Amino acid sequence: MRLAPIAPQNLTAEQRPLYDDMKAGIEAKYSLFTTIRDDGAITGPWNAWLNEPEVGAAFWNTTKAMTRFSVIPDRIRQIVILVVGTRFGAAYELYAHGAVARKHGLSDQFISTLVSGSRPEGMTDEEGLAYDVAHALSAGHKLPDGTYRRAIALFGQRGTNELIYLVGHYCFVSVTLNGFDIPVPVE
Repeated sequence: MRLAPIAPQNLTAEQRPLYDDMKAGIEAKYSLFTTIRDDGAITGPWNAWLNEPEVGAAFWNTTKAMTRFSVIPDRIRQIVILVVGTRFGAAYELYAHGAVARKHGLSDQFISTLVSGSRPEGMTDEEGLAYDVAHALSAGHKLPDGTYRRAIALFGQRGTNELIYLVGHYCFVSVTLNGFDIPVPVE
């Protein structure tokens, strides 16, 4: 870990409002995995964002917007996030969203196949398309026209937009996690 977690008593005046907003959002949404240490320090990508509160607030606001802009089912969202996390080898992302994916009905076998970098068998059309979109974009490729058209047909324009935005957002999250060497918490 390259940035030490910041305990609440060590926050600057600039960090405090962001910390309070992140802590409230994290506690409300992310109860399936460790996000806050016993001393109150936030873990995961949020701690990195807290270190630069002006920039971190922008990323946190994007995260909140992506949560509110939820057109596609959560199960599909988790497939996208796990494909991106796998592509980047972002351990904390895989740990956290593996837990969320289980909550949304993805089996351990399905998740294991995804995080091994393989396409799980037996996916629905929507799941397979989400996989294809995330796989192509997270590899740095242009989304093929046929895949884009299938996304529009299955998810509509807003759902397709969400798929693309999710990939981009979780690429950024993955880079944050990897750049600052943010580990999976010891539980």
